[in-house]
Amino acid sequence: MTPSRRAVLAAMAGSTLAGCAGPQSTANGVASATGSPSAPAAIATGTSTPASSTPASSAPASSPSATAPSVSGAVTRADIVARYGHAVPHTWGFDAPTVVHALPTATRVIALTFDACGGPGGSGYDRALIDFLRRREIPATLFINSRWIDANPAVFRRLAAEPLFEIANHGTRHRPLSVTGRSAYGIPGTHNAAEVYDEITGNRTKLTRLLGAPPRFFRSGTAYCDDVAARIVNALGERFVSFTVNGDGGATFTPEQVRTTVAGAPGGSIVIGHMNHPRGGTARGITAAVPRLLATGHSFTRLSDALH
Repeated sequence: MTPSRRAVLAAMAGSTLAGCAGPQSTANGVASATGSPSAPAAIATGTSTPASSTPASSAPASSPSATAPSVSGAVTRADIVARYGHAVPHTWGFDAPTVVHALPTATRVIALTFDACGGPGGSGYDRALIDFLRRREIPATLFINSRWIDANPAVFRRLAAEPLFEIANHGTRHRPLSVTGRSAYGIPGTHNAAEVYDEITGNRTKLTRLLGAPPRFFRSGTAYCDDVAARIVNALGERFVSFTVNGDGGATFTPEQVRTTVAGAPGGSIVIGHMNHPRGGTARGITAAVPRLLATGHSFTRLSDALH
């Protein structure tokens, strides 16, 4: 990573991505999942930090459960534990050596990605957002959590059947992906390699059954991971996708903040937003930003059409 990119990433590190945990109202009316107002963000991008810079979660590591069925060829839970069970992570954040954080192009192409988190993070459905994308024929990649599928089975089936959208893996229990139990935004992470495997493959198995093919891309709850967990994602046949631009501040931004942030996305950006908070500012902000980007010659792509 270049020094200039690292500076940009560090500048954004405080911008919340905990919208999956459910926004809280603040005194000035701007929702924040951290309990403090979210300021407008331009290039809202995460950074990896040394794994030793903050303490791991104090929650005790749980014992590995029985071996789960694998949909990743010969790679089993036992394989992952044997290969990564004693690996020591060196980074923690939104980026790692194997994590995709931008498209491999500097042209005016942007990938819109939307998380659907489920559980306490919200199982709502932002119909206005999805209907806008349909009307304007804007492709997007939808990172969907197992619990959101359970809460919205009919909606999921319709989304999965539309070529405009592709479905990606947003985990089983929406946990930050850690091999040491680290937390992000108050959400406990996975504690070891076995739990990382479970978080990935629980939803991967469900998506494979529902879609007829395994998902290509994974994003953890909160988008946080360490470098060992990111390697496990790759070992299981998926690619960990982070983001370039934090489009809605974890579903806490106002419509104007979303519009300003997304409309300022440079070519090659992966924009992250949320489709599980219909009362947030995401839909109205995206509705205002996309026409501006189209008018300046930008186009939109699904991740699978840009990442090979």
